[in-house]
Amino acid sequence: MKQGVQGSAATPAAARVPAQQRPAADCAPGRERDAAVPDAARGEHTHGERPAPGPRVVVQRSSVRGQILDALRTALVTGELKPGEVYSAPVLGERFGVSATPVREAMQQLALEGAVEVVPNRGFRVVERGTRELAELAEVRALIEVPVMLRLARTVPAERWAELRPLAQETVRAAASACPAAYAESDRAFHRALLGLSGNGQLVRIAEDLHRRSQWPPVRRGRAELLADAAEHLALLDALAAGDLDGVRRLVGGHFAGAG
Repeated sequence: MKQGVQGSAATPAAARVPAQQRPAADCAPGRERDAAVPDAARGEHTHGERPAPGPRVVVQRSSVRGQILDALRTALVTGELKPGEVYSAPVLGERFGVSATPVREAMQQLALEGAVEVVPNRGFRVVERGTRELAELAEVRALIEVPVMLRLARTVPAERWAELRPLAQETVRAAASACPAAYAESDRAFHRALLGLSGNGQLVRIAEDLHRRSQWPPVRRGRAELLADAAEHLALLDALAAGDLDGVRRLVGGHFAGAG
């Protein structure tokens, strides 16, 4: 009899995904099968698969898919879902105490975002990204965001930048916690608010997608590195408020190079 979906040739992959109880970035269910979707695209070959270890997680029925998607994103950022390993929707559903369907739907969204890929009859493999791909993502982010930031530095009044200071300070607090999921969430919120001043919703969505991709797999950084990264947010706000274009260009380009 086949064993469960495996993260490697020898060891079954246990999905240790944290329960999503707010706050969403915490370091410490579903419908019946849609017969129109082939099993190979589902990631749920489960005959003889072992139950997921750990206590049963009870998820509120409202916004189930969204809660699970948030939980899986957190697990990616913290490294609990490991690059290269395969996880099945039923095993993850067991962990959440829900059917495989909402987990599968969340995983399919992650596949669209480039975080996982479908493995027919087995599940979803977490994408492995090399140094080159991460550097390419940083380059694309800079190509998109640096010109926008320079334009905003010329047109947005200083008091508007002051309104974003609490978000920048929140990234400092998250960095001090040394929790990668908390920092990733606060970092995205800060960059989203900055670009939101452009009034271009498409730009904000594209930039956030690139930002998420750049955070998977997680880059191991200590508390000091996270604090230095967060300090650049405050320095960037100062440069934007002062209309310091050279400072803006230098800070944004360097920030992306550091995967912030």
